[in-house]
Amino acid sequence: MVQTLSEVVKSVAQKLPDIESNSFSAYFDSFGQSRVVLIGDASHGTSEFYRARAAITKRLIQENGFSIVAIEGDWPDCRVIDSYVRQHPSAKTTPISVFKHFPEWMWRDEEVQSFVDWLQVHNAQLPQEKRAGFFGLDLYSMASSIRAVIDYLDRVDPETAKVARKRYGCLEPWLEDPASYGQAAFSKGYAPCESGVIKILKELLTKRLALMSAENADTYLDAEMNARLVRDSEQYYHAMYYDDSVSWNLRDTHMFATLTRLLKMQPGAKAVVWAHNSHLGDAGATAMAPSRDELSLGQLCRQKFFDLGEVSIIGCGTHDGEVAAADEWDEPMQIMCVNPSREDSYERIMHDTGIPSFLLDLRGERQKKEVIEALMKPRLERFIGVIYCPATERYSHYMEAVLPQQFDALLWFDRTTAVKAFEVAQPKEALARGETYPFGL
Repeated sequence: MVQTLSEVVKSVAQKLPDIESNSFSAYFDSFGQSRVVLIGDASHGTSEFYRARAAITKRLIQENGFSIVAIEGDWPDCRVIDSYVRQHPSAKTTPISVFKHFPEWMWRDEEVQSFVDWLQVHNAQLPQEKRAGFFGLDLYSMASSIRAVIDYLDRVDPETAKVARKRYGCLEPWLEDPASYGQAAFSKGYAPCESGVIKILKELLTKRLALMSAENADTYLDAEMNARLVRDSEQYYHAMYYDDSVSWNLRDTHMFATLTRLLKMQPGAKAVVWAHNSHLGDAGATAMAPSRDELSLGQLCRQKFFDLGEVSIIGCGTHDGEVAAADEWDEPMQIMCVNPSREDSYERIMHDTGIPSFLLDLRGERQKKEVIEALMKPRLERFIGVIYCPATERYSHYMEAVLPQQFDALLWFDRTTAVKAFEVAQPKEALARGETYPFGL
């Protein structure tokens, strides 16, 4: 008899216990030899993806010496959490609410809070230099990053701070709505603030040794990363108005540059990255590359570390259930029903195995050759971000991909639930009851 593709997958899929089981994360030990492990999600509002990512990351930290957790979040917000989990001597003692902007539920949820609390307790048992850090790779924090750079320079170099205020002041009219900067630059025919933000970064790099001696290397790194973020976000918002693919590439290139900078600052360090499948999967194996000329963070990581085989990419997927998402940008979060996966999709192949949860290893040397070959035909794959439009799902959320080239493994949950968010209304609402530092006051 000829097996169906779902039966072929079922024959090699590793059935997984509950995420909360002590044995769950042990199924991922073979990925611990990598220097960078990227763990995706098929949506930004699914509890199973977040809890699984946390469980795997705990194991990688405890058993394999990973010391960097980097997420698809902004540097300043993650810096507050990093100060909390590593207990920096220079950390602020006054709680600062983090991720208080759309989409709040993406990181302001019980699943992330639980991992952050675990990391703080884990780190408390270790010397400062061996504690695992929590970092942000994204570039949407232009305003708060500008404030962070100026606050730092006010302390260590007041004269340069005056210059920074003047140069960053060019961006002041657009800080409430950075996307409008691109429209203004388009109408002018040039980016009016580009030169100034580049000069500030160059000033910081030129004075690196003096600035480090004035305070410490850790606070200098924070200022440098914020200055890099301002430079890249200025370019991003400029490009976003006239070319989506250019702005996407600028964003993922920024995330890659931030990750490599963190690895360079800690020679021998190993990193776990949390982001959407579209960022962590290899864009060259999806319609992103040929149809939109887009690249991805995972693709850039594979290119840099390819010769050493030091990158592992784990994607996540689901058939149906529920998800936390919004109808439009800046709209309230809703708990939405996820449509059952399409019959012509990878998701339907996984669903038809009948296994509620499993790990499918796609690495050639560890998997049956016929499984890899059978899955090499391009098929539709679902991508849900912070916006979900069930009525137009085929066009809004599916695109072609070649799964074995996109990921090294697929983590499957057949039916999923929404994250437990702190707030529903976006972005202005009083802090929910029960919030704890560093997520709320």
